Parts: sequence; structure tokens; C-alpha cells
Amino acid sequence: MTMNEIIINKLVINIGTGNDSNLQPNAKRLLEIITGKKPADEISKKRNPSFKITKGQKIGAFVTLRGKAIAPVLTRLLDARNNHIPESSISGNAMSFGIKEYIDISGLKYDPKVGMLGMNVNISFKRKGARVAERKRKQAYVPGYHRAIEKNDIITFMHEKFKVDTNEEGAV
Repeated sequence: MTMNEIIINKLVINIGTGNDSNLQPNAKRLLEIITGKKPADEISKKRNPSFKITKGQKIGAFVTLRGKAIAPVLTRLLDARNNHIPESSISGNAMSFGIKEYIDISGLKYDPKVGMLGMNVNISFKRKGARVAERKRKQAYVPGYHRAIEKNDIITFMHEKFKVDTNEEGAV
């Protein structure tokens, strides 16, 4: 059953800065320290006067990791949450959690230039063989039962690979 095996499609780490342009370079520097990759700017798609955000304004920074770069970073991020993610954080082929302060991540110390920032971590899952529907040549249909990943499958995968606990009682 190798085609039934679940893999991590991508890991996205996002830091929202809102309309504060002073936090933008700090967020990008922090993401680069955590991942070793160059972060991109999050640009607003529409204006929101209640948050004083205009269309086209930089409102955050994010990094997308794929492949072998995911495991070491995800291990450190899960360690910041004591390897506990509530079951309610898992839905529809994805898992999301937040880290309130970056100093919780192992190996990072407080930097007064950066300040105190939190981040959102989003993990997307897929099954092997899903690329058949995405590739350019010889594209083929992948049935829904192969594309959809149940919550229990994600819980089992995360427990086996990263020793993650998902009990609701000890939610952080």
C-alpha cells in the first residue's frame, strides 16, 4: 500500500505584521533565522479601513518549505508546542497551529531588534500519487477517496513521524 502513504506536501510559516511597516523587516529576519530560506512579503489583496490597511500594502511575511527541508524545521516548531497539537487543529488535508513567542523555539534567543513576534504554522498533506493530477504531461484523474485524507490518518502519521500528541485534555 505504498500509494496510500501520506506525505507532507508543504509547510508554510506566516508572521502577520498588519499595517506596522517597522515590524516587516523583523518578521522577515526571524523567518530567515528559523528556516534558512528567504521569506516573501504578504501583500494585501484589498483595503480594510478598520485595520488601516490599503490595497497592495505589505502586511506580513511567509516562507514555504517543501521536501527534505520540512522535517528539521517542523521538529523544532512542534517542540515549541511540547509536541502537542489539539485535534481541532486538523481539518481537510491540513493541520495548523500557532506559536505565541518565537523564544519558545529551541535554539532561538530573544533579540531586542526583532522584538516579540508569534507565528502561524500550516502543514498540507497529500498521498503519494497525487502528482498524477497536477503534472503537465500525461495528466490523469485521481479519485476523491485517494485525494481526501481523514483526520485519523493525519493523527496517526504525525504521531509516528514526529511523536505528536493530539489529546484534547492537555491542549495548550
